[in-house]
Amino acid sequence: MEQGLKILVIRFSSMGDIIYTTPVVRCLKKQLPGAQIHFLTKPAFKYIYDNNPYVDKLHLLKTTLKETIADIEAEKFDYIIDLHNNLRTSLIKWKTGIKSFTYNKQTIRKWLSLKLHLQLVPPIHLVERYMQTVSLLGIKNDDKPIDYYIKANYSLQTLLPATHQQGYIVFIIGATHFTKRMPNNKIISVCNKIGLPVVLLGGKDVQANAAEIEAAVGEKVYNACGVTTLDQSVYLVSKSQKVIGFDTGLTHIAEAFNVPIASVWGSTVPELLGVQPYKVKDAQVIGIELPCRPCSKFGLEKCPLGHFKCMNEIPENVIVNFVNNA
Repeated sequence: MEQGLKILVIRFSSMGDIIYTTPVVRCLKKQLPGAQIHFLTKPAFKYIYDNNPYVDKLHLLKTTLKETIADIEAEKFDYIIDLHNNLRTSLIKWKTGIKSFTYNKQTIRKWLSLKLHLQLVPPIHLVERYMQTVSLLGIKNDDKPIDYYIKANYSLQTLLPATHQQGYIVFIIGATHFTKRMPNNKIISVCNKIGLPVVLLGGKDVQANAAEIEAAVGEKVYNACGVTTLDQSVYLVSKSQKVIGFDTGLTHIAEAFNVPIASVWGSTVPELLGVQPYKVKDAQVIGIELPCRPCSKFGLEKCPLGHFKCMNEIPENVIVNFVNNA
């Protein structure tokens, strides 16, 4: 492969999908001598690549696609690596005429898998699927974890009460859609059975949930939902003993720190999208088999059948035993 290539990698969303592009970017930078690696994403996801040493320049999607295309043309890229494969990226590739390698989303197979409840998509991790996209450039997976670089120097003393500074479990209770979240009563029950103090993490959208959980469990639980920034939340994850989380971006970012993870799944399943925990030595995927599961790829605002068995019937002892066992 010739030296000094200039390559643009594109992935617009979401948090989890973008964090899984980091091994591809790392391998491109390390395996192509002298290559310049640029990355294009939405402004909302800039933080994922801030401080990443394998990206030479970070580009953010402009207000109009025309502006973005003009920026790309000005850079004179040799290749585009399209890890999103949607209408916008197709237009970018068509308008710029730059040679490209495009991620195969297997959209039809995923749709059929979901509708027919069949495993028509091989349970290959998304990182491996991305790696297939760059294999024609001679890139091989280095089999290392995903990358996330914490932006500042934090301390547990400034972020947590004294009761939680000597060791704690992180419980990530947030998720974009309701059917990815465990009901409060289940979370309360699990927290009561955990031996260590618990730190609740999530956005402002789950602050009320977290307040209810904290009130029910007591001082053992510290509610940091909507209080810490995302970067601070990642820091707390990195210093935790273990993590319990749902199908959400922060749970996936936790994989960068090789902290033991109990990955709890409701209406979605990791095999369909290839987002099971990646390169984590101690991880357990927890979900139950149901005729109606999965009911969606990304989660829904309510259970279509009204019973929400996929979360209501999750065996709490599996989570508790994973967390409490040394």
